[in-house]
Amino acid sequence: MVVFLLVGGDTIKVGFIGFGEVASIMASKLMEEGVEVLTSTSGRSERTRKLARDLGVIECADIQEVSRESDIVISAVTPGVAVRVAREVGDDVAGVYVDMNNVAPATVKRALANIRNGKVVDAAIMGRVKGLKVKILASGSSARDFARLNDYGFNIKVVGDVVGDASALKMLRSSYTKGVSALLWETLLAAYHLGLDGSLLEMLEETEGEGFRERAISRVISSAFHSRRRYEEMKDVESFLSENITPIMSKCTLRTFKRIIGQLEGLDVEFEDYSGVFDYIKEL
Repeated sequence: MVVFLLVGGDTIKVGFIGFGEVASIMASKLMEEGVEVLTSTSGRSERTRKLARDLGVIECADIQEVSRESDIVISAVTPGVAVRVAREVGDDVAGVYVDMNNVAPATVKRALANIRNGKVVDAAIMGRVKGLKVKILASGSSARDFARLNDYGFNIKVVGDVVGDASALKMLRSSYTKGVSALLWETLLAAYHLGLDGSLLEMLEETEGEGFRERAISRVISSAFHSRRRYEEMKDVESFLSENITPIMSKCTLRTFKRIIGQLEGLDVEFEDYSGVFDYIKEL
C-alpha cells in the first residue's frame, strides 16, 4: 500500500462533489490505498447516501466543506450542472479543483474560471470506468498535482497546462471513433443485404489486422444499443468542431446515429451478433 504524506505528516485527502457510479468506484479504490475520501450527500437520494455510508467515506455538511477540507476535490456531476457547481464552491476550494464532467472545452473553461485560487484541472476520462486503470487525460495549471494520484493506482496522463486541451482531445477522439463506427455500420449493413458480409469482414481483416472482425462486430452491436447516447455525444462533437472548422463528416455521423435510432425504435432485445440487429431492420 502506498501512502503519500503531505507536509506535516497527514495523508492526502480527496473529495468528490457528486457521488454517482464513477465517483464511488474511484473512492472505493482510493480508500483501499489509504487515502481519506470526503463527500457530501446533502440533498442526494437515499441510494447515494447509503452508497457513501457503506463505503465509509467521510461525510461533510455540504460541497463547500468538501472543497475546503480536500487536497484534491473532483467534480463528478452531470454535465448540465458543472458550471453551477464550480460557481458555488469557487471561493471555498483550498487545494486542487478537478473538473471530470465530460463537458465541451468551452464549458470546462467557464466552470474552472470560477475557482478563485486558480489551481484547476481539466480531466477527460477516456473510456468506461471499471477501476482506476482507465486513462484520464489532464490539462491545466495543476494537472501535475492531480497526477500525484498515479501513486494510488490512477492512470493520469498530463497533456499540457492549458485548460480545455484534455477535453478537446477527448472530443477529437470521439469524432474519429464514432465516425468509424458509423461508416462500418453503413458498409456492413449493405454487405449483409447483399449476402457478402462474411467475405467483407474476412477481406477487411487482411488489411486491418488480426482481430478486426471481432472489433468490428463489437462496434456494430454497440452502435445499435447505444445509438441515442452516441447521437447526443456527436451533437456536442459537431458543435465543438464548428468552432474551428466547417465539419462535414461529423454531420454525416450524426445523421447516421439518428437514422439508427429510428431503425431500432422499439427494439428491447440484445443480440450477440449483428445479424439479429440487421434482420430486425429488414423486417421494418
